[in-house]
Amino acid sequence: MKKYTLSLIHIMILSIIAMAIVDSYIKPGYFVKSIIKIFLFLVVPLIYSLGKKDLPLVSFFKVNSRREFIVSSMLAFAIYMGIITVYLILKNFIDLDNIQSILSNNLNISKANFIYVALYISFINSLLEEFFFRGFIFLNLNRNITRWKAYAISALGFSVYHIAILSNWFNPILFIVALTGLFIGGIIFNWLNEKTKNIYNSWLVHMFANFAINTVGLMMYNII
Repeated sequence: MKKYTLSLIHIMILSIIAMAIVDSYIKPGYFVKSIIKIFLFLVVPLIYSLGKKDLPLVSFFKVNSRREFIVSSMLAFAIYMGIITVYLILKNFIDLDNIQSILSNNLNISKANFIYVALYISFINSLLEEFFFRGFIFLNLNRNITRWKAYAISALGFSVYHIAILSNWFNPILFIVALTGLFIGGIIFNWLNEKTKNIYNSWLVHMFANFAINTVGLMMYNII
């Protein structure tokens, strides 16, 4: 295994740990947390890749296939509808008041600023996570280690990263279901990007998944 392959894994692990500390112990407002995340998920990879021709981060933003984009658009819409459907089925088991309290106490998110946060999460935050987990981590690992290892490492990192964020949101069973769904989602995102070697396909699907979650949030705050 190449030295920089291990470095990629170490950067991923350290970034996840750092964000877990921020989410669980420091608990800054959402704006400060976003600045920290931009540094860890964007600035650090860019700095690390400087001078490394075998880590072409710019290539992640090249559009290669219209057909793949259409397929991803259809999948994105299906996932949006799927998440909303699952919510409507399980809503009696989800404590929205508790989630609202956590968002308010830990991230200073309220009804007044939720729409702005939702827009950031849908467009910017999803792009950051796709750039980091699918671009910087998966697409680079996939060129240098076995395929299944690259899939598993990226998807596992993506799932584990959300533990600190979601740990108090749901009861244990729904929490495990959510983490499992995130791992499977990570596998799907990797698959979407593997052929085109860019992050647009997974970003589109990720964006619509966030649209669905934010739709639930709009219902939670009685905005819609």
